[in-house]
Amino acid sequence: MKLNKIVTSVAAMAVVSTGLFAGTSHMDIEKMFEKECQGCHGPNHEGGVGSDLRPKVTAKKNAYMLAETILNGRAGTAMPQFKEKFTKADADKMVDYIQHFKGKKIEVLTMDAVKKGWKKLNNRMDFLKKYPHAVDVKKNTDICFVTERDAAKVVFVDGTSGKILSRHPAGFAVHVTVTNKRQPRYAYSISRSGLVTMFDLNTPGQQKIAEVQVGSDSRGLAVSPDGKYLMAGNYVPGGAILMDAMTLEPLKVYPTSSVINMDGDIGSSRVAGIYDTPYGPYIAFALKDAGHVYIVDYSKEGFPIVGDIPNIGKILHDGFENEGKEIGRYLMQASQGSDVMGIIDFKTKSLVAKVYTGPGSKPHPGQGSSWYNEKYGQVHATNSMNVGNVVIWDNNWDVVKEVRTAGGGLFVGTSEHTPFIWSDNVIGGPANWNKVHLINKQTLETDRILTVGTKKGTITDPVTHKVLYSWSVPTVKNKKGKAVIPRILHAEPANHGHWTMISEWNTGRIGIYEAKTGKFVKYIKGLTTPTFTYSIEHRQTIPGA
Repeated sequence: MKLNKIVTSVAAMAVVSTGLFAGTSHMDIEKMFEKECQGCHGPNHEGGVGSDLRPKVTAKKNAYMLAETILNGRAGTAMPQFKEKFTKADADKMVDYIQHFKGKKIEVLTMDAVKKGWKKLNNRMDFLKKYPHAVDVKKNTDICFVTERDAAKVVFVDGTSGKILSRHPAGFAVHVTVTNKRQPRYAYSISRSGLVTMFDLNTPGQQKIAEVQVGSDSRGLAVSPDGKYLMAGNYVPGGAILMDAMTLEPLKVYPTSSVINMDGDIGSSRVAGIYDTPYGPYIAFALKDAGHVYIVDYSKEGFPIVGDIPNIGKILHDGFENEGKEIGRYLMQASQGSDVMGIIDFKTKSLVAKVYTGPGSKPHPGQGSSWYNEKYGQVHATNSMNVGNVVIWDNNWDVVKEVRTAGGGLFVGTSEHTPFIWSDNVIGGPANWNKVHLINKQTLETDRILTVGTKKGTITDPVTHKVLYSWSVPTVKNKKGKAVIPRILHAEPANHGHWTMISEWNTGRIGIYEAKTGKFVKYIKGLTTPTFTYSIEHRQTIPGA
């Protein structure tokens, strides 16, 4: 009897031990997938920036290896490590969920649903009368946005001093910010959780005017150049939403729950990039999964789709427009599934070329770069996510240069005030994600490399390796007391072109550098995962941004 009790107790302890310490996960896997994975892998696991995770692909794969990929990431791709957020049991549970996924019912975007999420927060006209000029800065165009991804906030910064002006909750993983170029006192943000927010930059603390919940998973945002309309793009439910830019009142929805893709199949599509253009009364939006771009004419009654450009490529993402002659005539749309930049002509409403960026490159231009080169004329550039390079092409749509960098990147940017295009390597792994390549706009060669170490920062000559400038870097340590290698991304002009701001995603800072030299100026500290920055003055002159 005593022996039986001992055996029973030991068995019970084994079960408890296994359940509590070796194989129990209390994670809500479906919610975690929606929060962390859906953006890259798709709401129905169909893939995008990330791999296709549907059971027809994953069921035959080794579950142990899939769990290892979740925990440790995949080098050279956008797949990050989740070992700080997942236990081994969590990873195993996620693999089981993925391999046995039954699919989701496709939601349809409706006007009724969007209108229910529309809220007026303050009286715009009262603010207009009370604050005819900016209160917190000399000019409202001096202000820069910063998105704090993990804090779910928008931060406003004085772009001439670096002073933080205000912080506002604006939805999970605030993704994009834009301004009204006709009336730059009004600015807008959209979060990955589908919340669009409107701000008045002239008011003390940049107060909110209105907000609208356009969906549960969203990305793009654009304001018409006449200042009247705002368009947002949804992943879930798929589609675009046209709003009154002065109130955020929803005016029309464009569902994409049933469209034809490049293989001739009918299905739902997420909406990726949204683009305004000074070339005509158009706003364009990209159907990520269908490979189309739709062009809306907002000057016509009913805001009709007047252009449907198909067969651009698979898995459309972001894009940008040309500068120089006929500014904004051409939209350069990234296709990450076909490794091309599709060139769309707003004049003819047609696809005029495809610029091939290289096998497995996954172009990701971010804000993109367009500038005048003395040899090639107007040229344009994109970063590549999976390959360490910057691809540059001319107005004949021929690639004129591929500049090698240290690793995959997300953003390449420039302005008239800097001799460089600034390319990050944020997906290049810990050995390289603390570097930004400064590529000379005329020679099309890397002129210098900006590196932010754990204690020291440098600007070096890539040929001689001579240190041109150096500065002390405050060391940031993680929870285990280990020094964090700064993960830096997204160079944005500020301070009337004198500065370039670079986000340090994992150290909570923004580094400010001289635009002409790359020399360090100072840090803006006290931020949470600063990601996307947006200089209102700079973006006033950039088409589609």
